[in-house]
Amino acid sequence: MILVSGGTGLIGSAVVRELLARGERVAVLGRDAARIRAAFADGVEAREGDVREPATLPPAMRGADIVINAVQFPNEPIENRRKRNTFEEVDLKGTRHQVDAAKDAGVRRFVYLSGVGASRDAEKHWFRYKWEAEKYLQDCGIEWVIVRPSWVYGPGDRSLNRLLQFAARLPFVPLFGDGEQEMQPVFIDDLARIVADAALRPEAANELFEVGGPEVLTMNEVIRAALEVKGMKRRILHQPVVIGKAIGTLAGLLPSPPLTADAIDFITGPATADDRRLREVLNPRLTPLREALATYL
Repeated sequence: MILVSGGTGLIGSAVVRELLARGERVAVLGRDAARIRAAFADGVEAREGDVREPATLPPAMRGADIVINAVQFPNEPIENRRKRNTFEEVDLKGTRHQVDAAKDAGVRRFVYLSGVGASRDAEKHWFRYKWEAEKYLQDCGIEWVIVRPSWVYGPGDRSLNRLLQFAARLPFVPLFGDGEQEMQPVFIDDLARIVADAALRPEAANELFEVGGPEVLTMNEVIRAALEVKGMKRRILHQPVVIGKAIGTLAGLLPSPPLTADAIDFITGPATADDRRLREVLNPRLTPLREALATYL
């Protein structure tokens, strides 16, 4: 059996659907069992637990042969320390808690969804925490696979779709920064297939895969492509990053912040992948941006 933690999120739900399509037996770990059952009907076994609370995890791991950690906190990358929705609590500590519980339960392979940019010496704390989680997994003594996606898009994403929602209501698309950062957008369906392969294929054991799409584009080019596919003509209205961070700083004082200064840095940073190892080991088909957009826009 394969346990997918965070299986109702953007990436996790796509992975669950891919595994079910392959005939795999799947359980989903989340904080709300009713939400899991509503998302997948009778197709999966719902297991309730919170990765921030290690005592809730051993029952959820019972009987799992493979664990896929696709957990993201609500509204990521907008952290809410009051509710413990942070990269430290969820990406780092939450992964450690899952790895410990998986090891105790006799799980054979653990797949961790990290992110492009993870590094011990990274400037941003979210990349450092992801790297620390990777290192903990690599040193735990069980079979592991690490998947580092770049910028993920698809029908349920909260990034590109949000920009297109602005375009539907405004004569322009607002964007923080100059939009010239390099992106390697990966289609959610492609990523789901890669993660499923990472979980199931023997040759993926103890490998680290960076995952990006087949094209490197600027953020401006990504938005223009999406507008063209939708048949919309809008200009991109660039706003200085410093203004976004000032707004985020003020918004971050609210009990449930809609934006933070760190989130501005997160969404305006580049996201490209070194996918050579991915191609050597798994050799997936990666869908060009416009072809993927045309499947759902």
